[in-house]
Amino acid sequence: MLDKSQVVTSLLCEDAYKFSMGQAIFHQFSDYKTTWDFRCRNSDVKFTPEMVEEIRRQVRLFCELRFTEDELAYLDKIRWIKGSYVDFLRLWHARYEDFTIDGNAPCGLRIEASGTWLNTSMYEIPILAIVNEVYFRYAYDSDELFGQFERKLSKKIGALCDGSFRLGNFSEFGLRRRLSARAQELAVSMLRDNDSRFAESHFVGTSNVELARKYGVTPVGTMAHEWIMCAGQGNHKHNPAYSNWYALDAWVKEYGILNGTALTDTITTDCFLRDFQLTYATLFSGVRHDSGDPFVWGEKMLRHYEKLGIDPITKTLLFSDSLDFGRATALHDKFSSRCRVAFGIGTFLSNDTDVPALNIVMKVVKCNGQDVAKISDIEGKGMCRNADYVDYLNRCIKWRMENEIGRTQLR
Repeated sequence: MLDKSQVVTSLLCEDAYKFSMGQAIFHQFSDYKTTWDFRCRNSDVKFTPEMVEEIRRQVRLFCELRFTEDELAYLDKIRWIKGSYVDFLRLWHARYEDFTIDGNAPCGLRIEASGTWLNTSMYEIPILAIVNEVYFRYAYDSDELFGQFERKLSKKIGALCDGSFRLGNFSEFGLRRRLSARAQELAVSMLRDNDSRFAESHFVGTSNVELARKYGVTPVGTMAHEWIMCAGQGNHKHNPAYSNWYALDAWVKEYGILNGTALTDTITTDCFLRDFQLTYATLFSGVRHDSGDPFVWGEKMLRHYEKLGIDPITKTLLFSDSLDFGRATALHDKFSSRCRVAFGIGTFLSNDTDVPALNIVMKVVKCNGQDVAKISDIEGKGMCRNADYVDYLNRCIKWRMENEIGRTQLR
């Protein structure tokens, strides 16, 4: 019998960095407007009309949710969350009117969300979780897939226990592409319950705030690409090649030395390093990798810290791009003696079955009526509606990298 139960049952079913960014948006960018687009990168995946209708129904159910006082009390205890933001969340809910959901796309599913950045930022992760779970419920035998997932997860737990893999500190980052709520919860619970048995790995927490609360682990997450795209490109007076500077500056105004892991690849890591000079490199506890060769990126970051006179052993390199245990172990072995290393592992922990996982994203494409773009460190991870804007942004970055003088001093 087809499972029609509600997919998202709590507003805490959200990646932690949405609350990190949400608080800063509330205090500094509450008037910003954004538009978001859904995209499925799997060329062979088609959403049926029945799936689209069920996705609409699930989104309506999501829009009926409200934060409970117990959930707000949990958020209020997080060190970097302020009471003013908690009070705002007490009033917050998703608006179904912000969504357009239909079948007018090559994959059979089009989703657009438009409204205040305060609202639309909070839609991305639950919508992706809904799309994933609905798709796998309709396209496959859910019980059979869950059985495959459970067997593979048990083998992974065993491999961590016997020392086959060495991860050091790692977190579960799989909410957006999870097989189901049941699968992600099983992964978090088993990782927590077996952590004391892991030979050379330590399970820190999960990006899913709902599960972090339920299982008493750390909610993990700082910023996403949208932060640099909107804070850096949403103001029409800004040169977009300085997106990172505007975004880092706003983050420090909000958090000071707290909650500081900077994302490097929104408009290429090389451009990011022009702005990640002594002040920011000191204030931020580390940096996150999300595209390009992670070994090349790691060496580049260590050289940058050393050039600034900062001992890399005091900083964290957080790797989060398409990781499995084997790749994480190789990165741990390469860098753990030279800096702090951590991993955010997503689909490998939340949606590993005999069936290929969906490669779906929902990205901001406009801010305040203007195109915004992510360039990334590798082809295929960028997203923008307007090729002319991408060309303009690339030319701005190229000019800065080739012509700017006197901006890379220590500061």
